Amino acid sequence: MTTHNMLIAPDFSPERFAGWHMFNILIQKRANLNMHLNMPASHAEQEALIDAGDIQVIYANPFDAATLIREQGYRAVARPIGKSDEMVIAASANSDINCLEDLTAGSTISMANNRDVKLIGLRLLEAVDLEEADLNWTVTETYQAAARQVIKGDSQAGFFLAEVFHSFSRLTKTQLNVLIESDLADISHVLLIKEDFPDTEILMNAILNLHNDDDGKEALTELGMPQGFEPMSEEDAEFMLDLMETLMD
Repeated sequence: MTTHNMLIAPDFSPERFAGWHMFNILIQKRANLNMHLNMPASHAEQEALIDAGDIQVIYANPFDAATLIREQGYRAVARPIGKSDEMVIAASANSDINCLEDLTAGSTISMANNRDVKLIGLRLLEAVDLEEADLNWTVTETYQAAARQVIKGDSQAGFFLAEVFHSFSRLTKTQLNVLIESDLADISHVLLIKEDFPDTEILMNAILNLHNDDDGKEALTELGMPQGFEPMSEEDAEFMLDLMETLMD
């Protein structure tokens, strides 16, 4: 039996790791497909795996989805229900930065390598007249590392994927002060399938029906998406990509 490759974008919180393995095991069983799960540790590793050209299924962040759909032959087929990609800007609770207005030109921002989070954060900072060039940027391997830099005072604020921020330990969160959290609702991670993948229908049937039984519900709950996935039309995907481009303007 042919083995297909599925890749999960590296910007999920660490406690979701087991959930993705449960998800993959169930999908293989129900679709009767061999799926090898690729979980790159960084954005650079993700790009290297995709560039090698043998990834059939990708759970991608919306920024990467735009390039993968428009330039690399993937199409969006599903997205998690009720799970939009929001981001948090936070400062150290011990600093004198208590609101967005306290961030000034020359401030350092720590973040993991997640471009959609950066885009949304920059759009939020427009309210206080700050642009990308006004700030210094430190890109860390993980959001946890970015949080440590903020807490230690090495940077004035951090940009975080909201889900990851809310999964931090209580101790970490008590040392951070949320300045703002986005509320976009229309931007989410998406499930992409390579245009020439022969088993799209079988795979999608397995994924879209996961929420209908206890094993599937357990895996989805582990992933923080208890309602499961919904189909995504080409029009829905284009609308989201247009929205991402608006954020980039």
